[in-house]
Amino acid sequence: MKKNTHIAHFSLGSNRGDKALMLQKAIYLLEDRLGSIIAISPVYKTAAWGFDSEDFLNCCVSIAVTMTPLKVLDTILEIENNLGRKRFEQEGYAPRTIDIDLLLYGTEIHLDERLQLPHPQMEKRAFVLLPLAQIAAKAIHPIFDKSVQSLLNESEDSSALELTDIVLKKTLSLQDSGLTFIAIEGNIGAGKTTLSSMISEDFNAKLILEGFADNPFLPKFYEDQARYAFPLEMSFLAERYQQFTESTSQLDLFKNFMVSDYDIYKSLIFAQITLGKEEFALYRKLFGFMYQDAKVPDAYIYLYQNTERLLENIAKRGRDYEKTIDAEYLEKINQGYLDFIKTHHQNHQLIIDVSDRDFVSNPEDYQWIIKKIALFGFLKSR
Repeated sequence: MKKNTHIAHFSLGSNRGDKALMLQKAIYLLEDRLGSIIAISPVYKTAAWGFDSEDFLNCCVSIAVTMTPLKVLDTILEIENNLGRKRFEQEGYAPRTIDIDLLLYGTEIHLDERLQLPHPQMEKRAFVLLPLAQIAAKAIHPIFDKSVQSLLNESEDSSALELTDIVLKKTLSLQDSGLTFIAIEGNIGAGKTTLSSMISEDFNAKLILEGFADNPFLPKFYEDQARYAFPLEMSFLAERYQQFTESTSQLDLFKNFMVSDYDIYKSLIFAQITLGKEEFALYRKLFGFMYQDAKVPDAYIYLYQNTERLLENIAKRGRDYEKTIDAEYLEKINQGYLDFIKTHHQNHQLIIDVSDRDFVSNPEDYQWIIKKIALFGFLKSR
C-alpha cells in the first residue's frame, strides 16, 4: 500500500430510478476518482429511514484513498451531483438518486461544520452497520473505541433489512461499457494508431486504420505545403471515404465492437489548416456531399499530448518525410482539434491527457486509459 494511504469506508444508498444501476455507477466513479476498491458489501433493501418514501437499496464500500478527508468529501459531493443528486439546504430527509456518506477514514476524528468523522449516528443505523460489518468488521470507531462488529451487536435498531441478489462490480470492463464504435483521434505522434491496435487485440474489436502510408502526395506536402496541400487533402478525402464507408458498413459478428484510429471529420480539421479560404470552401462542400450518411462513433476519444512529447514521438518513429514537421504546425493542428471538439460530437467526446503517460511501456497507464474509456461509455449509454 502506498505511503499516506488510508482505508475509507462509505455507505451508499438509492431510492429513486434504477437503484441498482445508480449504486453501480457510483461505485465505478468512486473507483475512478478516489482509489482502488478493497471490498463491496452485499446489497440490502431497507425501508426509508426518517421519512415516508420508496424502499432504499443500501451497501457499503471500502476504498484505499490518498486524499485528505475534506478532499474526499468534495469528491463524493461532485459524484452525487454528476449522478443527479441535489442536496437541499433545509434539514430533514428526502428521496435521492444517490446518497454517498463517508463513514470512517482510518481512525481519524474530524469535527467541523463541513465534515464529521466518524459519521454521526452511524452506530444507530442497522442499514449502515450490517453491510459495513460484512466487509470491515474489525474497523474501529475511534470515538467509542469499538469495532464495527461490536457496534452492530449492541445496536438497538430493529429495522428490517432484506438481502438482495444484486451483485455490484469493483471495476468495469470495456466489453461491458455499451460502446459499439470507438474513434481514437489525436495529433501527429499522439499514439492513436498504437492505442487502437492494442484495444483491438486485447478486446477482440474490429480494427479500422487510416491508410495513408502509400499516399504519393504526403512526402511532397511536407517539402512544399503551399503547392501540394489541395491535392493531398483531396486524395485523403477520397481514400478515407472509400475505406471508412466500407469498413463501418460491414458488421463482423465475431467482434465485440469497432475501433478506429481516425474520425471522418479529421479531413476537415487538417484541410482548414492547410488550405486557403476558397479551396477550403470547395473542399467543405464536397465533404458534406460524401459524408452526410457516414456512421458516427458513440465515443470520440481525443488523445492530447503536449507539443514537446509529440516531437519526441515523431523523431522516434523515424519517418523521413516527417522530419520537417515543426512545433508551430503541430500546435495549429492541436488547436484545430480543440476548436472542432467545441462544436462537434458534444455528447460523444472524451479528452484524455496522455502527456505524462506511456501506455505502450507501462501497463498501469494503459489500464488507466481503458478505464476512462469504459466508464465514459457506461455512463453515456445508461
